[in-house]
Amino acid sequence: MKNQNSKPKAKEMNSAPYKRSGGLSVGVILLVVTVVSFVLSFALGRYPVSPGDVVRIFASRILPIHRTWSSIEDTVVIQIRLPRILAALLVGASLAIAGASFQGLFRNPLVSPDILGVSSGASVGAAFAILLYQNRIVIQVSAFCFALVAVALTYAMGRTVRGNPTLSLILAGVAIGSLFTAFLSLIKYVADPLNQLPAITYWLMGSLASVSTGDLIYSSIPIISGTAILLLLRWRLNVLAMGEEEAKALGVDTNKLRGIIIVCCSVVTGASVCISGIIGWVGLVIPHIGRMLVGPNHKVLLPVTVLLGASYLLLIDDIVRTIYLVELPIGILTSIIGAPFFVYLLNRGRWGWT
Repeated sequence: MKNQNSKPKAKEMNSAPYKRSGGLSVGVILLVVTVVSFVLSFALGRYPVSPGDVVRIFASRILPIHRTWSSIEDTVVIQIRLPRILAALLVGASLAIAGASFQGLFRNPLVSPDILGVSSGASVGAAFAILLYQNRIVIQVSAFCFALVAVALTYAMGRTVRGNPTLSLILAGVAIGSLFTAFLSLIKYVADPLNQLPAITYWLMGSLASVSTGDLIYSSIPIISGTAILLLLRWRLNVLAMGEEEAKALGVDTNKLRGIIIVCCSVVTGASVCISGIIGWVGLVIPHIGRMLVGPNHKVLLPVTVLLGASYLLLIDDIVRTIYLVELPIGILTSIIGAPFFVYLLNRGRWGWT
């Protein structure tokens, strides 16, 4: 009788931090916001296109509609804005879910998707390709490969260090990130200041201006695959968030689960960075906004974070391509908005996982 009474009590204690609800209503609202933003984004830009024409252009792909729009409008909507808008949705969603997953995995609200050196590795890969080839496809492939190499080195180093495996990975990520940053500085030092150095600097500031349909085809596969796996495993993140000993006591293979989550987060982040450059603060701030809305339960938090990240980066991209005659790199605006908001979160003290 004593064991029977203690088990429900323990279960209630473990589930207590995850009682906050409202995830369904918040998710529906965010979904509507994302869809509306998706449609309206086609009408924004230096070449204005009315929302009605946008709808008719897409409908003409499947219905016999009389053509009332120009060929220029068709080209702008389908070939220029559609790949960019889809890229903003994919990159924002992937950075947000990677940040939320890493924060739950490491139980640290200061963790971002580049904690294991993904961004530093991708930066070195892109800079190295710009230095030697200056071919867009080569730059993206090199950035993705170097990002995975950096994470592999971080994981290998973290496995060799005794002690807390979570802390070991974070410290290894800091070390590898610093190492790759040094390599990046070396590449920038030897780069041609008239041609190569500006290209490297612009890539590091982040932009979606040059995203094409081909970029989406091969980058969407790892992004969607990694995101889907993280969504399927989201309830297990709740177990890991309770701590190493508690998760093992529940029969969870923490090493295997941690490895899967790290691989998925690294793949989606690397695939995003290779087509957009470095876009900071999305994976750090958006998960905190998600917790403020629905609480820390990853079963609800991760889907909400995906919608938040997608709509947020799409909104930022709409701003950078309409606010000024010369388009601003998107990474600049995300930093300008993200840093003050993060200070606001600090002052609010919204650090708990409950």
